This record gives sequence, structure tokens and C-alpha cells, in this order.
Amino acid sequence: MSAAASVRTRLSAAASVRRRLSAALLAGAALLGTAAGGVALAGPASAASVAPAEDPTPSSDSPSSDASASASADPEDAPPPTEAGTSFRTATVIRPGQQATAPASTGDYLYWQFPADAEQGARVDAKVQLPDAEARHGDSTWQLDVYDGLRRRQACRYGTQTRTAAADAATVELSCTLRTVRAAAEPWSNDPLPGAYYVRLTAVRTASADTGLPVETAVTATTTDAGSAQAVDGSLGAPLVQGSAARPEPDGGWSSGWWSARWLWTAAGAVLAALAGIAGYAATRGRGRPSHLPPAV
Repeated sequence: MSAAASVRTRLSAAASVRRRLSAALLAGAALLGTAAGGVALAGPASAASVAPAEDPTPSSDSPSSDASASASADPEDAPPPTEAGTSFRTATVIRPGQQATAPASTGDYLYWQFPADAEQGARVDAKVQLPDAEARHGDSTWQLDVYDGLRRRQACRYGTQTRTAAADAATVELSCTLRTVRAAAEPWSNDPLPGAYYVRLTAVRTASADTGLPVETAVTATTTDAGSAQAVDGSLGAPLVQGSAARPEPDGGWSSGWWSARWLWTAAGAVLAALAGIAGYAATRGRGRPSHLPPAV
């Protein structure tokens, strides 16, 4: 045998050994992978078989059922609130047209809030049931204030914000009608803007001996649409509702602010102006050259 043939024989034998080793390694890796996958799959299965089954139907007194029931309830069917907040952040939310009541003591600061959207007018009425005349020691002065979402005190167009009750008076009534809410305003102005409006009711002057006497209060906030006559261009990026734990919202959500009946009036005015221009042109253009005249004339 020649030297070249001997070298070829040795190379072929080495290649065969390498092929056998590679096949053995691949087979071992496949067996190890299958065993690991079986262990991983068996873990959750065994855990699931050991874990006790849960009752899919929650009990009637569980917190989850209460939360789902309250979430499915219609806000319009909710009873009116019977408590008032003691600060801006804890102001009780009332819906427009809903009468809120609250027991309090003379000298307490009572807070409510309600939503008012653009092109709406708002009116707040408050009534205080005073203590018995025998328990009081003098007159008392009550005041009703309304603030916007930035806590700016809003002026009343008309109404009685402050009223003094005589020592023998049984009740005292207050009211405040705000200006129409604007969709946008200059930063330096104090115009009412869409958002939450806070109502504060308190006794600003009373006899020191009468402080703490129990009273009953009732507050009603109503909103009415002012119409396109109060529409303005522009809108806020978001309604002013910050500074409170609760977020009031009007029925149907907040308006976009850009649409109003002014668009219809503008379109109608443009159409009428175009028709008037066409009619004026038709009336003043004449009939052209008379047909009985010769061409040279």
C-alpha cells in the first residue's frame, strides 16, 4: 500500500469517529431537553391539582359585589347627599337640580360642589333652619359664596348672598345667580369658566353663646342653557376641576367648546350675502345691446 492510500484511510477513519461522536452528543441533548420540559410541565399541573377550587360566585356581602352593584347603579337614581364637606377638597358633589341637605352647627363651614358647562347659567339657593328662638341670644348673619374651579370667588348677577336673621326668625334663605359660563376667557379676567363650582355656606356673625347650636341646611344648584347668544370662540383644554378629591361632571359629559349655534348663523349669513350679491348683479347689469340697432352704431 502506498503512503497516499494509507493517509486517506486514516482520514476517513477519523471522520467516521467524529460523525459518531456528534450523533451521540445530539441524542443526549435531545433526551435532556425532553426531561426538563416534562418536569416544567408537571410543576404547574401538580400545583393546580393541589390548589383548592374557588367559588366563582361571590357572596352577597363581599366587597366585590358591593363595588359592582355601586358601579352598575345609575347616578341619576342615587339619593341626594345628606352631608356636606368641610373644605374645598372634601366638598360634597351634588347634581344640578338636586337638593342636598346636611345637619351642622352654627359656625361650621359647609361645602358643596356642582358642575357647570359652557353657555350655562347657574343659580344656587340655600335655606337654613335655625335653632329655636328660646335657645338663641341674638341675631345671626349668614353668607353664601360661590367659587370656580380655581377657587376664585364669583360675583352674583343678582340674589342675596348675605342676610341677617333676627333672634326670633325660624329660617334664613340665600341665593346667588352667577354670570353665564364662558367657553374661554382672558387669563387676567375673572369670568366663570367650565368646571366645578364650589358652594360655601356659613354664619359670618353670630353671638358667641350661639356658636355650636344645631341647624339644618338645604342647598340646591340649578343650571340652564343660555343659548348661542352667549357663545364665544375658543375653548379650554380641560374643565377646571382640580383641587378636589371628587370630580363632578354634567349629564352627557363636558361639551367640546368649539361647536355652537354661531356656526349655523355664520353659514346662513354667508348664503344670504351670496344671494344678495347675485340679485344685485342681475338687477344692475342691464339687457345688453338693443337688437334693433345696426352693427356699426
